[in-house]
Amino acid sequence: MKAKKAVSLLMAAALAATMLTGCGGGRGTEEAAAPAETPADTPAAVEETAEGENTENTEPEKAAESSAAGGGIVGVALPWLGTQNWAEAEVMFKEQLEAAGYKAIIQAADQKVPQQQQQIESMIENGAQVIVVGPVDGSQLGSVLEKAKDAGVYVIGYDRLLENTTGVDGVVQFGSVKTGELQAQALLQGLKELKGEAPYNIELFGGGPADPNAPNFFTGAMSVLQPLIDDGTLVVVSGQTDFTQCATVDWDNSKAQSRMDAILAGNYSDIEIDGVLSPNDGIARAIITSCENAGQPIPVVSGLDAENESVEWVWSGRQYSTVAKPTDALVGQTVSIIDSLLSGNGMPATDVTANNGVIDVPIYELPPVVVTKDNAKEVFADDPDRMALLKD
Repeated sequence: MKAKKAVSLLMAAALAATMLTGCGGGRGTEEAAAPAETPADTPAAVEETAEGENTENTEPEKAAESSAAGGGIVGVALPWLGTQNWAEAEVMFKEQLEAAGYKAIIQAADQKVPQQQQQIESMIENGAQVIVVGPVDGSQLGSVLEKAKDAGVYVIGYDRLLENTTGVDGVVQFGSVKTGELQAQALLQGLKELKGEAPYNIELFGGGPADPNAPNFFTGAMSVLQPLIDDGTLVVVSGQTDFTQCATVDWDNSKAQSRMDAILAGNYSDIEIDGVLSPNDGIARAIITSCENAGQPIPVVSGLDAENESVEWVWSGRQYSTVAKPTDALVGQTVSIIDSLLSGNGMPATDVTANNGVIDVPIYELPPVVVTKDNAKEVFADDPDRMALLKD
């Protein structure tokens, strides 16, 4: 599926659509607890609050005025920095929040839920007025997010839904089901282009089961692929078609490669594999490496995140596709919502919601874009760093 517009145009449209007139209200700024020292063993603390700063806001109107003029405190809790998109988020949040006049507390949890809980508690104690949370596990933060709500702190989910809690005001993300649909459509396109006539032998991989996006990616993909599996156009030789069978714990590339090694050894000793549905770029590269080690021709493989190495692989023809979800656009959307909240205008309007098991959460969706060699220069026209990877 060939993208028709550059990412910059899509992002601009998405931002314009979602940042409409504020829907008002939101939680008022309540008196914050006195700042507490962040634990010394908390990793990835990029920017901490100034020592001894008074974070008490006894009058909501004055707090809103102060925040509108800059000087508000914003916490950002990231799950880890082990992939390019999360490492980019750390840098871009720091740059954009500081440029907007906020004090930023940015921490990453090394994929450990207790560590992230502790980091969020520390942000509350240090007077954060808004906390942005990219959860390690979206279902395991209910208690600490309720604590944030009780303290008058706004909570914005970043990239992933925050589940089973009323302590969330909205979530900013790229459409996760749509992402899966794009991955599947790209896989089918690549099979038709590169692997001749059907039927095609394929395998399916999913992301980390603790990430609420992962089953959505898989659901979106299977809405496209399942009818073709049913009619015999696609043959999943291993028979592994359920998300629980296909999931990759912790999005771990080595676990994905080990699973691919086992699938190839057990099912492909005398046949070729034509394609693999991969949920992200790191797993895509692990799958391709496994196939090469097994002496298989490189299959058509999907991806996600437009990581630099995979952009190079797509350009060289080694990986068929990825899906771009520009981090700067996602961070920019989040900062725009923070501006609305701390200037007293509440959460912006949106027509999209998702039930998190307790409440319907406002969702601020941006459009993902599939990338192949055919449209890479168009998609990355306004991204000089990735354009530099597309060497003739």
